[in-house]
Amino acid sequence: MLRLISAAVIGLVFGLGIVISGMANPAKILNFFDVFGSWDPSLLLVMGSALTVTFIGYRFVLKRPAPAFDRAFHLPTKRDVDVPLVAGSAVFGIGWGIAGFCPGGAIPAIGSGHPGPVIFVIAMIGGIIGANALKAAFARKALA
Repeated sequence: MLRLISAAVIGLVFGLGIVISGMANPAKILNFFDVFGSWDPSLLLVMGSALTVTFIGYRFVLKRPAPAFDRAFHLPTKRDVDVPLVAGSAVFGIGWGIAGFCPGGAIPAIGSGHPGPVIFVIAMIGGIIGANALKAAFARKALA
């Protein structure tokens, strides 16, 4: 139960940060990508702040023998750059540039009442389902 409560609090803090920083507004994201037009560097500030907090936070957290609400840390072990990583990153970036939403900004933006974030999240879920189906099909083909 404590894990669920901590996850909800962390999600709430993250969502509030996204909304307060304006990153739930797709126009801010699209203006960041419009380098030769109405460029808005505020996304760079938000990303830099997040990276700084993460960098410092990980230094403290990873010194502990285990996380507060689990038996062990679950850190990624795969470090190689492969086709799925590059392709997924490219699709993510293209979608972000087209729609002005990433999952972190779209989910809190659902509360705005505008249809755009809802449509984006539905399309995102469809993309996840499609990508998983494609991955499974490739895995079956590789085994055959």
